[in-house]
Amino acid sequence: MRAAVLGSPVAHSLSPVLHNTAYAAMGLDDWSYGMHECGEHRLAAFVAGLGPEWAGLSLTMPLKRRTLELADTSTELARAVGGANTLVRRGGGWHADNTDVEGITEALTEAGIGTPREAVLLGAGATAASALAALVRMGTTAPVTVLARDTARAGAVTEAADRLGHRLRIGPLSALGEHLDTDLIVSSLPSGAADAHTGPLAASRADLFDVVYAPWPTVAAGAVADRGGRVVGGFPMLLHQAIAQVRMMTGSEDVPAGVVRAVRAAGEAELARRAPTPAR
Repeated sequence: MRAAVLGSPVAHSLSPVLHNTAYAAMGLDDWSYGMHECGEHRLAAFVAGLGPEWAGLSLTMPLKRRTLELADTSTELARAVGGANTLVRRGGGWHADNTDVEGITEALTEAGIGTPREAVLLGAGATAASALAALVRMGTTAPVTVLARDTARAGAVTEAADRLGHRLRIGPLSALGEHLDTDLIVSSLPSGAADAHTGPLAASRADLFDVVYAPWPTVAAGAVADRGGRVVGGFPMLLHQAIAQVRMMTGSEDVPAGVVRAVRAAGEAELARRAPTPAR
């Protein structure tokens, strides 16, 4: 059987390492997982051309919204978030789901972060929408504050909040210093974008979940860790969302803990291999 990750750009993806390690650890010797560069305009044709040997696809940016649109069926969660990162065969068609929410929830839980009473999201795109859904799933009831670089582009997370039935407060990212009395700050910003805000992050009492996984730790994560806050990086999220995809694509009820450990070790080793060599 075959599976793959699609996106643009996609060459940096860790998904092939994670999925192929899982297949090997589960004894699925006839399974393989690859990667394909694919933009929005090519996605429908790519999916239509897949034969019966294809079990599923992982979708990264910019394909998540388009994936939801072209799927034959989809989960309520994927529709609520407004995007899908997973396609699996079901009933002769393609079924869309979102495992990013499970990835975020599992990453926070294993770090000992339970239900944040209050939370602040940095960024307002697709990942922020998944983070909001994860917070709702974990039981956060207070309005979530979303701080965006451009508040006019907060439509995706605002629409997700409406579908999830959760209240938001929207503000500019420059106002982070006014929102430090919170339990958890989630940065869905691109690599390096949160580093300019290390002053407020260091002054806050909040824990930090930074979706960046390379390079790690980020400057922002280091600032929070230095003052004793708990920090969760993007790799645990990536790990757990991949394990959920493996479960869905292979039809397994569960992925054994030993397989999860093997996948985690392989991913960490690959990140270490990719890390730049320190200058002497």
